[in-house]
Amino acid sequence: MANDTFTLLSVLAHPDDESFGMGGTLALYAQRGVSVHLACATRGEVGSMDEDCLEGFKSIAERRESELRCAAGVLGLKGVHFLGYRDSGMPGSADNSHPNALAAQPIETVAAKVAHLIRELRPEVVLTFDPIGGYKHPDHIACHQATVRAFHLAGDASFSDDLPPFQPKKLYFHVIPKGLLKFGVAVLPLFGRDPHKFGRNGDIDLVDLVRDGNFPIHATINYRSVLDKKNDASACHESQLGGGVPRNGPISWIMRQIGGGTDQFMRAYPVPNGGKRERDLFTGV
Repeated sequence: MANDTFTLLSVLAHPDDESFGMGGTLALYAQRGVSVHLACATRGEVGSMDEDCLEGFKSIAERRESELRCAAGVLGLKGVHFLGYRDSGMPGSADNSHPNALAAQPIETVAAKVAHLIRELRPEVVLTFDPIGGYKHPDHIACHQATVRAFHLAGDASFSDDLPPFQPKKLYFHVIPKGLLKFGVAVLPLFGRDPHKFGRNGDIDLVDLVRDGNFPIHATINYRSVLDKKNDASACHESQLGGGVPRNGPISWIMRQIGGGTDQFMRAYPVPNGGKRERDLFTGV
């Protein structure tokens, strides 16, 4: 069982990834006394939002950082660490080629930043996106690739920075259960929604994700005891709550009944060799 001697690092791409995705897991371990840290690669500079959300803020990035810090406080995160890259936008957008776009950076460069942070924080457990970044966002995929590289680089004595090598014990990828994706594909048309054009901007193809998002699940984390914290943290991201699934609509209610209260993870390291599904990410640490 995780306790206050442990540290967990989650490496994600944008403000709101920590709440809308694995927020329940982060809140659960923070409540258990684990030092939970978030590395956020960008400030969500190209995320869309209504004009009234910008009142009092100089930019989209400033508003979204403010929302992230609100969420971090609700979740109980010990620290938020920005990697300093720019939001790359969805596949095919002009933002993909911005000089500071995360997706345009060499993976080794991003991995070196993450590895340095791992050496600094010394987490036993590291979390990030699955190999397709959940829904194929270029920044999510870049985070996955950089974190996998950094996980091993941090323990490699040949990687030289100003900190001693440190090798985390476990690496997990947060995955969306394929059954939930299939359910979304089946039920959305009943409410007049196209499963090929899901999300706030209609740029997520759930049918495509069903085909490519079949990853094994090695750990299931029950966070029902902190479900209110996850919901309250998600509410901090007010600028991102439009479109997609209405928060109080019938689809939202059905999704909560099926998936609400648990997170699913694929364990990348150490490579699983059979055994029961884990209920604690710190099992064996």
